[in-house]
Amino acid sequence: MEKLANFINGSFCQPKSKQYLDVFEPATGEVYSKVPNSSTDDITIAFQAAKDAFPDWSGLPIKARSQYLNNIADLLESRQSDFAHYESKDTGKPVSLAETVDIPRAIANFRFFAEYGPTFKFDSELNSAQSENKVLHVPLGVVGCISPWNLPLYLFTWKIAPAMIAGNTVLAKPSEITPYTAYKLGEICQDANLPDGVLNIIHGEGASVGDALINHNGVKAISFTGGTATGKTIAQRTASSFKKLSLEMGGKNPAIIFSDCDYNKMLETIVRSSFSNQGQICLSSSRILIQSKIFDQFKSDFVQKASDLIVGDPEDRKSNLGAISFKKHFEKILRYIELAQKEGGNILCGGKAVNLNGRCKKGWFIEPTIIEGLNNNCKTNQEEIFGPVVSLIPFEDERDAIQMANESDYGLSATIWTEDKERAARVSNQVEAGVIWVNCWLVRDLRTPFGGMKQSGVGREGGSEALRFFTEPKNICTSNA
Repeated sequence: MEKLANFINGSFCQPKSKQYLDVFEPATGEVYSKVPNSSTDDITIAFQAAKDAFPDWSGLPIKARSQYLNNIADLLESRQSDFAHYESKDTGKPVSLAETVDIPRAIANFRFFAEYGPTFKFDSELNSAQSENKVLHVPLGVVGCISPWNLPLYLFTWKIAPAMIAGNTVLAKPSEITPYTAYKLGEICQDANLPDGVLNIIHGEGASVGDALINHNGVKAISFTGGTATGKTIAQRTASSFKKLSLEMGGKNPAIIFSDCDYNKMLETIVRSSFSNQGQICLSSSRILIQSKIFDQFKSDFVQKASDLIVGDPEDRKSNLGAISFKKHFEKILRYIELAQKEGGNILCGGKAVNLNGRCKKGWFIEPTIIEGLNNNCKTNQEEIFGPVVSLIPFEDERDAIQMANESDYGLSATIWTEDKERAARVSNQVEAGVIWVNCWLVRDLRTPFGGMKQSGVGREGGSEALRFFTEPKNICTSNA
C-alpha cells in the first residue's frame, strides 16, 4: 500500500510523528493508501524552508515567476489523463467529470495567473503639488492555503497560483480525505524545477497540522475554502494575530425559475447544477424555486431527467454520478433525507443509498433525490447538505421569489432564469449572494471576484482580488516642499 509524503523544500519527506491516516477509495469503501498526519514539527520545518526561499522568489521578475507557473501547467497538461484518474479514485467522482472539469480547471488556474499577474499594477503613482506618492503592492511573505475535499486539485491550485505569482512562498494543506493529486503535484513541481521551498505541501488532519498552520506566528495570511464551522474556528483562533483571512465557505444556493425562461436550456442546466459531482459543489443549486405557473410541468420533467441519471462506478464512462467522497458524509446525507421526510417532505425520486455489484459493492452511492412539500424555513432547506439532494418550492411572483431566496444564513451564489432582462437585473440586485448567474451556471471569467455574503464567506478570490489579498499595499510619500 502506497504511503504518501509531505513535499517540503523541494523534496518528499515523511512526517516527524511517523503517524499516517487511511485514505479510502469512495467507490469501493476500501483503504488504498496512507497519508501523513503531520504536526507542528512539520509545519515548523516547512515554514523555515518557505521563509528561506522568500527573498529570492519575491525578488524574481514577475515574468520569471510567470514562466514557472506556465511550466507547471504544461507538465500537468501532459499528465492530464493520469491526474483525472487520480482525482476520480480519491473523490469518487466520475473520471469523465475529472477529465472535463477538475484537471482542465487546475491547468487553467496556473495559466490564468501566469498571464494575469504581469498585467496587475503592483506599483502606481499618485502625485500632487505637495507630494509624490508611490503605491506598492508587496508580497506578504509566507502564506497558508487550505483547500477542501470536493474539488481537490481545482481549488488547491486556485489558491496557490495567485499566492505564488504575487511573490509569496506557500504552506499548503490539502484535505486529508482527498490528498492524492496534491501529493502528485509535488512531482510536477520537481520536474518544473520550481525553486525549493516556494511551495510546501503538508498533509494531515485539521485538528493537528491545520491548527499548527493557522496558529504559526510567521504565517501572514490564510486562504481557506471549506465548511462554515471550520471557517468560524479559523477566524476565532487568528483574531488576535490579525492575519489576513480569505474564507470561502458554505452555500444553500437558490435557483429562481420564472415562467418566461428558456425552458429547455434551464432544465438541462438545473440538472447539472443540482447533481454534478454528486451535489458536492459549494455552488450547487439546492433550493429550486419555481414560479407556480410552470411548477407541475417542471416537477414532472425534472424528476424524469433525474431518474434517468446513472449512478455507477466512476470508472464507467456511462456513469453520471459517482460515489459520495467519504463514509461519514454519506451517512450525513442519508440522515438529512430522513429528516426531510420527518419535516413533511415528499420524496419524488431517489432518497436511498445505491447498492452496486462487483468492485463497488461496498461503495458509498446515493440516488439523486428530489423533495417537495417542505417549508422554506425548515432545517432541510436551511442547512447545507452538500449532496445529491434538492427541494422544489413554488413561488407566485418576483417579490415572493426574492424573499425566499434571501431567507438563508448563506449567500454564496444564485441562478436566475428569465428572458426578461429588466427582471433579471432587478432580481440580481436584490438577491443576497456574491455570485449571480443569469440563464447559466458555473460560467467563470477568472478575472471576476468570487466569494460569498453572510455566512458563506469573508473576502473575495479571483483576478485582482486574489492578488490584492496576497499583497500588502505600501505608500511611499516624498514631499515636494
